Parts: sequence; C-alpha cells; structure tokens
Amino acid sequence: MDSSTSGNLRLQQRSAGFQAGGQEVTEYLLDAGTGVSLSVLDLGGIVTALHCPDRHGRRGNVVLGPARLDEHLRRARNVSSLVGRYAGRIAGGRFTLDGREVQLAVNEGPNTLHGGPQGFADRLWTVTPMPDAADGSAAIELALVSEHGDQGFPGRLQVRVRYTLTRAGEWRIDYHAVTDRPTVINLTHHAYWNLAGGGSIEDHRLTLHASRHAALDAAMIPQGLDDVAGTPLDFRAGRRIGDGLRAPHPQLRAGRGYDHFFELHRAGPGLIRAARLEDPASGRVLEIETTEPGVQFYSGNFLDGTLEGCHGAMLRQGDALCLETQHIGDAPNRAQGPSTVLRPGEVFTSTTVHRLSVAS
Repeated sequence: MDSSTSGNLRLQQRSAGFQAGGQEVTEYLLDAGTGVSLSVLDLGGIVTALHCPDRHGRRGNVVLGPARLDEHLRRARNVSSLVGRYAGRIAGGRFTLDGREVQLAVNEGPNTLHGGPQGFADRLWTVTPMPDAADGSAAIELALVSEHGDQGFPGRLQVRVRYTLTRAGEWRIDYHAVTDRPTVINLTHHAYWNLAGGGSIEDHRLTLHASRHAALDAAMIPQGLDDVAGTPLDFRAGRRIGDGLRAPHPQLRAGRGYDHFFELHRAGPGLIRAARLEDPASGRVLEIETTEPGVQFYSGNFLDGTLEGCHGAMLRQGDALCLETQHIGDAPNRAQGPSTVLRPGEVFTSTTVHRLSVAS
C-alpha cells in the first residue's frame, strides 16, 4: 500500500481492482495505532475489514463480506456498505410528498429496497483523507451527489459521510446531506458483524435498548409497533441470538429470521445507547450509540451459501448479523414516527458510534 504516516495515525491506500466500465476502485486503510484498523473501499463506502484484538490479543476481522471485488460487483449488493437514499423497504415503490405521488425504481417485487436497483452501495464515492488529528484518530470523508430523479427520488442530494477511527477503539460514522427540493432520506451502514471472526453468530449475546419492534407483513413491510415483551424479539435484558432465531413465532416467519426495526428508548436529542453485542468465545464486545430513532436487527437471513466470504468459507444464514441505525422502513407512507422528509435549507445529520472492546 502507498501510505502517509504521522505518529500513531496511519492512512494507506491501494488499488482494489476495476469495475466493468474500467473505473478503478481504491481501498483505504485507517489505523489509529491501538490494534484496531478499518479497511474501506471508495465503492459504496464498503468496509472490507475491521480488525480488532480478542481477549488474548489476537487480531481478527469482525466485519464479514465477499473475498473479492468481483463478488461485491456481481452479487453482494449492500453487504457491509453505505445504504441510501432510503434504507429499508418502501411499499409499492411509491409515496406521496407535498400532494404529489413519487414513483421509485423497484428492485424487490413491487417494492423499493435500500434505495433501488442502483443505490449508494453501487456508486464510486469521492474520498478525501482528513488532516492529522491531535487526538490520534484517523478519518476519511466520502462524498457523493445523487442527482434529481436518481432511482426516482426527487431533489439533487449532496451527501458527505465521515468515517473516523479513534484511539479508543471506536468507529464513528457522521452523515451530512442537503437537497435542492423536498425529498426523503434514510441513510445507514449495512456492516455484517461476526465478533468471532467466522462461524455462526448464534452464540453471540445481543442487548437492544428497545421495548417495541415494527411488525412485518407478508411482504416484510413494517406495520405498527408491537411490544417485545414475552416474544423472541425481547432483547432488553440480553439474550443468546440462537435461542430465538428459529422460534415458531409469526414475526420470525415473516422475516425469515430477525429482520426487524426496533424503536430505541430516547429521552432527548444526542447519542443514546442502541445495542450491545458480545461473543463469549473471543471476549469481543461491540457497543453502539446513535442519534437515530431505531436500529434494524438483521440475522443474515438471505445468506444462502452462494457467496464466498473473506475467510474463504461460503456465507450462510446466521454467519453474520447487521445492526443498522436508521429510521423505520416505509416511513414516507406512515403517519406516525419521526419524519424522513428533507427540505431545501435543512441539513440532514446523523451519527453512529461503534465501540469495540474486550470483556474482562
């Protein structure tokens, strides 16, 4: 890798290959010098690796994805990537905004999923390395312009996303967007986590600070919010993921496992606790804080053994999970919940912090 170094901060970059049209894809390595490193593509903001130590000091990659760039390009859309313009499903691929119906490009039957057939995961972003920070953190900023009519969405949307790796073992994501006409927006990152570095996530223990989840209909469109109490979707006290993954519950049938939005406990603005994920075998712990109103827990239900992962094994359901901080899916068609409308003169901002540590 070509590199620039300053004290404990390292930022390196290398060519990761080429797209079919000949555009070069670049991979960036952020390393704050504390045993945690983050590898990122300018294609879709895809995280190809996040290495951190276990309780014995052995480093492993805890964000899983395809082994090769061509797998990302052909079959692994949205795997460990940025998601936009709208994370989640929009029913019927349409919504009404200011009295006008907006028809989107559809890519999951009649619905629009994760921004449409050519969402933000498929775009080459412009990457700018951030200046050396006094606190030793390393950062890059990714920028993208989504033109008016992109996938059917109104407005010319200008997006900036900053990835920061801190010396405290935190991966922080800061989102910023503005538009020139009213639109909707719901940005997230679709990292596929496995704190063991491979194998099943069923022994992972997950805590979600949420008392309600969005019920899914047969098309996996979120409906009203239901109480988690007494169901396999109650993670308030922490539970082993495998204990509920195959429970005969109608919501797990609807989602083919866990694929549900959880409304977070929020008393005011700012960062709040969203989730805690623990792997008893390695001792690794992931804690997530966010400014978003909820988190989508996805148990990798559509991993079907046809995609080779970065460790050489074929990825199957239960090999990784996602904890996507975001607004609820289909919010443009819902009367309740925080609005996802962004208007000219407004600024969309959002922050999520992923804190990695080892249990004592």
